[in-house]
Amino acid sequence: MIRILIADDHDILRAGLKHILSEAGDIVVAGEASSGTEALTQLRAEQWDAAVLDLSMPGRNGIELIKQVKDEFPRLPILILSMYKEDIYAVRALKAGASGYLCKDNAEALLVDAIRKIVSGGIFINQDIAESLTRDMLQGNREQLPHKRLTDRNYQIFLMLVQGLGVSEIAKRLRLSVKTVSTHKATIQARMGLNNTAELVRYAIQHQLIESDVPMLE
Repeated sequence: MIRILIADDHDILRAGLKHILSEAGDIVVAGEASSGTEALTQLRAEQWDAAVLDLSMPGRNGIELIKQVKDEFPRLPILILSMYKEDIYAVRALKAGASGYLCKDNAEALLVDAIRKIVSGGIFINQDIAESLTRDMLQGNREQLPHKRLTDRNYQIFLMLVQGLGVSEIAKRLRLSVKTVSTHKATIQARMGLNNTAELVRYAIQHQLIESDVPMLE
């Protein structure tokens, strides 16, 4: 039996995942967590075959959580289950140590196969992401798009900004100071050569990082 831990800050989502997995026959949800801190506590307390983690839980950056889990449990397969489409975060998650990445929209159809794949030692990603990873490996840092030069925390805040969240709301969600988020915003704009949030939004739409109906905020 495959024992997994599910970490997501939405009770309804965790219940839905448990329902999907209840019909698998060979997978049991042996633990749940609503934050990265809770996930680490449970991972340290018992033996697990895999962990299913959300990238957007309160507090610690999801990429940082992946790195910490892999530091402490290098052989533990991690499946990232995220609201973000694969082309937005998957490459960063895999480079941080995740064994697979699945958009929540596809969870009902693919979750069981994804868990089985990573537990057996495989990598679960779609073909487009496999090609992107190969391209990055071959090109190195050459011709790198501006958003790919951002740090993981910068990138997380960048995505929140272009989805219409203000600095104060981002600070609250990430449990950071407003000053810290403002500093990140300034760094993001400088590294990308853009002057304001509206230009960040236009860039994100142009590169299909968000939908085109996001409001253009100054």
